[in-house]
Amino acid sequence: MGEDAGEGRWATDWATDWATDWATDFDHTDPEWAADPYLIWDRLRTECPFAHTERFGGAWLLTRHDDIAALAYDSEHFSSRGVVVSDVKPPPNFAPRGMTPPITSDPPFHAAARRILLPAFSPQAVARLEGPTRQHCEELVNALRGRDRVDAAEEYAKHIPVRVVARMLGFPDHDAEHFRHFVDSVLEQVTLPYERRLGNLQIVFDYISVQIADHRRHPRDDLTTHLLNSRIDGRPLDMQHMVGTIALLLLAGIDTTWSAIGASLWHLGTHPDDLDRLVREPELMAPAVEEFLRAYAPVTMARLVKDDVVWRGQQLRADDWVLVPFGAANRDPEVFEDADRVIIDRAVNRHAAFGLGIHRCVGSHLARMELTVALEEWLRAFPSFEVTDPGRVLWSAGQIRGPRTLPMSIGSQAERAGSGPL
Repeated sequence: MGEDAGEGRWATDWATDWATDWATDFDHTDPEWAADPYLIWDRLRTECPFAHTERFGGAWLLTRHDDIAALAYDSEHFSSRGVVVSDVKPPPNFAPRGMTPPITSDPPFHAAARRILLPAFSPQAVARLEGPTRQHCEELVNALRGRDRVDAAEEYAKHIPVRVVARMLGFPDHDAEHFRHFVDSVLEQVTLPYERRLGNLQIVFDYISVQIADHRRHPRDDLTTHLLNSRIDGRPLDMQHMVGTIALLLLAGIDTTWSAIGASLWHLGTHPDDLDRLVREPELMAPAVEEFLRAYAPVTMARLVKDDVVWRGQQLRADDWVLVPFGAANRDPEVFEDADRVIIDRAVNRHAAFGLGIHRCVGSHLARMELTVALEEWLRAFPSFEVTDPGRVLWSAGQIRGPRTLPMSIGSQAERAGSGPL
């Protein structure tokens, strides 16, 4: 293992219902997975590249880049109608649209649902958001000045994508706390009973429905109004489509970017040489951002097997889940040299952090901008900082991985904002 992987156990002996053998009984909600999945992925990649579990009604886990890429492009055998693994699987009649298009959509519906979103996430549209995003980051770091210790996840990282997504959608800034609750209840509490998870999702849908109704009465220049004016095959989007798409933007757009910002700050706060170099050589920010995305890719996607099939030598059953961790693809030594090392000036870096295939993240330009601006403004304010107690860092469980508690020492650097070259 490389320098950035922590210690973990291969088979547990805990008196719990957590995973007992990662090859035959894995559980991606296990605290060990949350704390450090890299050891798990590395061992499975060499010993059992197709791990299996009977949990969640049957699921597989891929760990090799080649397998992950092949599955991501294979919409013939795998459906996207369910992308968050739980004990309840969306029935086949959910396809081809799914609950939250386009991420839960299959061809041919997927292409049209995705095309609607492209203008809002183009490089030109994202460039217009950079100024307000930078201003918000400045406000956040200004609120931390004069303190010795902060929680960089709770007091900084999580606030940035919330504001960006809210403004894109034209939703009230003061509803930000609702959005963070949505993320936690829908994406990170997948082991709750189905009725509670469905109730949590309904709260999200109800909130969005109210916002859509307000936009019908008061159109404005934002993404919600854009969806109201959009057409597929000459027909306006129905309410279910609009609510589902906005739910996707609220949930995935917040959780993934929050996680990427937090993981990048965690790395710099535990690797002083990389921190010092990035402060001294700000021109390295672009490759550093790509490397943080590669090394700490937050997303593990899921697919459902359409029909019984032998795929790459494995007999897969209809409606089996398949977990597709893009972070594991990015750590495959067959594809990346020194795959477990974070090299902030890595020259060749065709990572899969934003996914592969037809579902590659439509918001990749936005995520890169948010991560870049967040790091630039943090380093400008606090050019020297460190994680004060690595044992207290809490990583989220499930399919989006990022630090939720990130204790940092910023010391007197808060008084010397602007002292770095950035």
